[in-house]
Amino acid sequence: MHSSLVRVQNAFGFFTTVAFVVAAFIATSDFFAPRIPSGTLKTTNLQVIRGRPHMYSTKKEEYAVMKFNMEADLSTLFNWNTKSVFVYVTAEWPAGPANETDSAVIWDSIITSPSSDHLANIGPATLKKLRKSAKGKSIDPSRGKLSLKNQRPKYQIVHPSGKIAKTEDLVLRLHYNVQPWVGVLTWDLESDLGLWKKVKGGVSKRFALPAVKQKDAGKK
Repeated sequence: MHSSLVRVQNAFGFFTTVAFVVAAFIATSDFFAPRIPSGTLKTTNLQVIRGRPHMYSTKKEEYAVMKFNMEADLSTLFNWNTKSVFVYVTAEWPAGPANETDSAVIWDSIITSPSSDHLANIGPATLKKLRKSAKGKSIDPSRGKLSLKNQRPKYQIVHPSGKIAKTEDLVLRLHYNVQPWVGVLTWDLESDLGLWKKVKGGVSKRFALPAVKQKDAGKK
């Protein structure tokens, strides 16, 4: 006869196998849920300032501040296996003769699914509002729909050289990262993959940064 310990080990091994198979099925099922993200970006105000971009900066340097408008529909990224979606906007510009690209994040946000709102770093009033909007819905259709007007950036753009004024051919680009309950992290695609589509739009028109903003000479 098997001892009690062996029976416990066998039962534990069986349930572990079942849990692994179920988790693999859930993770694979994501590929059968369409992802059709879209967005538009437009700069509304550009400034290049000489100063200390951060409180811990040790020297003055040029840094860019970009305000922008964004309309984005990332609602199709939310399904039964979505825990949260990390959304961020980058500024990108060519650097060097080898078609290299410099990139800097200027804004980001985390959008939680209704089932993980309790994990969001938000106040009780906002949490109550989120729970009310999601009540009775397995997937809240309003999640992932963003409308930002004249949005201030969270982060300023700097360059190792300390010079960034009059940089040309910049674009703003929308990115996302989906964190599932089960499975691997997935990022925005460069090309379509089955039912998963790359972001439609999501890139602003090219623009150039202005010269360094000068103080009004008439002020003393």
